[in-house]
Amino acid sequence: MDCDANGGWVSRLFVFGLGYAAGHLAALLEGRGWSVAGTTRDGRGGTLRFDDRDSVEAQIAAATHILSSVPPEGEHDPVLVTYGERLARSDAWLGYLSSTGVYGDTGGAWVDETAPIGSGRRAARAAADTDWQGLGARVFRLPGIYGPGRSPIDRVRAGRAHRVGLPGQVFSRVHIADIVSGVIAGFDGPAGAYNLADDHPCDQDAVVAYAATLAGLEPPPLVPLESLSAAARGFYAENRRVANGKARRVLNWRPRYPDYRLGLRALSAMTSPAAVTAAPAPASSDQR
Repeated sequence: MDCDANGGWVSRLFVFGLGYAAGHLAALLEGRGWSVAGTTRDGRGGTLRFDDRDSVEAQIAAATHILSSVPPEGEHDPVLVTYGERLARSDAWLGYLSSTGVYGDTGGAWVDETAPIGSGRRAARAAADTDWQGLGARVFRLPGIYGPGRSPIDRVRAGRAHRVGLPGQVFSRVHIADIVSGVIAGFDGPAGAYNLADDHPCDQDAVVAYAATLAGLEPPPLVPLESLSAAARGFYAENRRVANGKARRVLNWRPRYPDYRLGLRALSAMTSPAAVTAAPAPASSDQR
C-alpha cells in the first residue's frame, strides 16, 4: 500500500480487462479513495495495453488487490499464460470473474459450488476457473449480467429483444450492483468459488415481457430457436438454476436485487437517459 496525503494507507486495485463489470467495481472503489489501474486489449481510455509487459508487471508488484475479468481465448487463459508466474509470486488478493456456464446443463435443477464443472460447452472457462483457484483466488461465478445500459429494457427499446417460447427453460441472472458488492465482500473472505446470482431463476421470456411492460411497449414476438445465432442457440441449450447460499453464508453477501423485477424496476426508474449510459462502457467481446 501507499500513503495518502493524510498519512493513511491507500489500497491499490489492478484489473485485467477493465470492462463492464470490473469498470463498475473500479468506479465505486475510486470513490472510496482506492487507486485503480487496469488493462484493455488496445490501451483505450487511459488503461494499459495487455501486452505492455513491463508496465503490467510493475502494477502487479504494486497492487494490493488484483482482479481478472478476461475469459479464455481458445483453450487458454491469456492472463495466466502471460502473467501467471508473476501472479503466483504476488502477495496481493486475487480475484477472477468466471461464469456459471462452467456447470453445463442441469436440466433446470439447482446447482451450487460443490457440483463438478467442465461438462458444458465452456471447458476452457472451467479450466481457467480451476487454475485461478489453484493460485488462491476468489472465483466469482456469474450468470447473465444486467445493469445500466445493458439490460432487457435497453434491448426491448432498441428492438433487439426476442422471445423463443421454450417451456421450462430457466436461467439465473445478477444485477451489476450485486456483482460489485459480492466482489467487495470477497475481499475479506476465504479463497474459493462463489456463485453470485439472484434468488429467483426464471425463463427469459418472462424477463423480456416484463421489461417491455416497464418500457411501455408490446412484448416482442416469438421467434423460432433455429433463427437465432449459434451463440444464442448455445445459450438456450443449457438450463439451470444457480444457488447463491455459499456467498450468503461465507461472505455475508446479500443481493440488493434478489429478483429481476426489482432490478428492472430500479433501472426503469432512472429517468435521465444520460444516467443510464454514463456507466462504464459495455464489455467488449473478451471482457465481462
